[in-house]
Amino acid sequence: MMLLPISALLAAAFWPAGEDLQRKAIVAIAAWLVAAVTMPRSHRRMAVWPLVLLVLAPVPFAFTLLFPESSDAPDVALQASHFFLLASLLQSVVLIIAVSLWERFAVAWPKIFLDVFRWIMLAAALVAVLYESGVNAGNLVTGSALVTAALGFALKDTLGNVFSGLAIHAEHPFEVGDWIQYDQNPAHIGRVVEINWRATKVITLDEAYVIIPNGQLAQASIRNFTKPDPWSRRSLYVITPYAVPPQRVQSIILEAIKGSFGVLEHPAPSVVTNAFTERGVEHWVRLFTNDFDKRDRVDGMARDRIWYALSRHGIDLPVATHAVRLTEPAAVESLEAAVERRTACLEQVGLLEPLGASHVARLAAENIDRIYAAGEQVIRQGDPGDSLFVIMSGRVEVTAREGDGAPVRLAVLSAGDYFGEMSLMTGAPRIATVTTLSETRLLEVNKASFRSLLESQPDLVEAMGQALRLRLAERTQAIAGVERATPEVQDIFRKIREFFAV
Repeated sequence: MMLLPISALLAAAFWPAGEDLQRKAIVAIAAWLVAAVTMPRSHRRMAVWPLVLLVLAPVPFAFTLLFPESSDAPDVALQASHFFLLASLLQSVVLIIAVSLWERFAVAWPKIFLDVFRWIMLAAALVAVLYESGVNAGNLVTGSALVTAALGFALKDTLGNVFSGLAIHAEHPFEVGDWIQYDQNPAHIGRVVEINWRATKVITLDEAYVIIPNGQLAQASIRNFTKPDPWSRRSLYVITPYAVPPQRVQSIILEAIKGSFGVLEHPAPSVVTNAFTERGVEHWVRLFTNDFDKRDRVDGMARDRIWYALSRHGIDLPVATHAVRLTEPAAVESLEAAVERRTACLEQVGLLEPLGASHVARLAAENIDRIYAAGEQVIRQGDPGDSLFVIMSGRVEVTAREGDGAPVRLAVLSAGDYFGEMSLMTGAPRIATVTTLSETRLLEVNKASFRSLLESQPDLVEAMGQALRLRLAERTQAIAGVERATPEVQDIFRKIREFFAV
């Protein structure tokens, strides 16, 4: 703003007292003030160019002092001053129309359109001043075929980039913020951060700043991963042995990637049999994600989930048939050692204390343990179930909700703790959701192995029913946050007897 008084002083010192020039100066200054006041604060930097042109308007008269004997100097200075004033006026008018008014009711003009239009206004001001001074501007261009050809050849690439940039904005193949692949190289993928009159700028996943000429983009086949929908599909390939039915593998994979980082529920993931290879059956896993910038992590977490799920179901990924292994094979745990390990784990479960050592060992022999990846939901609230889980290693989080309320964190369990006892003893739906916080090994005790124990010792129902009643009361109060009536002991006893028919 300090430049306006300076401009006024220069005008008073050098401008002639012509009313026409003064009117143009007043109109140009008024237009600039309107543009500067009405433009949004974030766009006011655009008003600098009209202001610069206003400041330059009186400068040509200062140069007349350098040529006091020239009779043409005043006329040249006058026409130059006219040009600066007219150019400033047109620039301010463009800003008022395209920014101050247009953006209040419609989508903002692309920056490249606004820049090109402002250059056109400068050219229009120059042509108008030349015609006013009696010079035919067309002759300046057509007068010399050699100059025209030289300019055309020199500006060929620049003009091509400008028109290509205009075409990009007109067709909208991509916008700022979109993820695109700008040639056939799969590594050339980046997020668009700017589209100007000459080039498009993208930042790749490697944080590399790439500037691509618009002319090159106009001729390339562009893949837009963000349009027309914000999600994009990712493809993973998993090979399993021929001995395992494909549909069983597909159901395991779909369950494994449910809730994995970045994997959307809608559109839903899918798995199809893709090929029969030398190693086994190749499955094509298709999943969708909105986190395209984190796609490597999305793919990696999904692969982790798939590996853990297949491992829990005893499915090993086959190695290449021509691979030669020279290392010593890992020692396989014996059945006796596995039973001892499970027995030691079950002995820590307070619910099973009434069973005795022999019955606990029997449960350890009849059930198996499995490994879960971090972030997997072992059980979900409301799902049917008939088994108990004992944590052998790792940590899990227990959450539940009442009605439509937010999930409540009930507890964080670690090695030696257990969950799922209500479903095991009564067949009731799962009363909470249990999610692993780290890689976790769980020993699952199912209904079939428990039935024979209760049939041989019916008096165990009372001892276990009492423990179940207390656990259920604690859970109910934790969710509701107030005192709640706990179920009668006799209700628990009745449910256990009915479920196991004892």
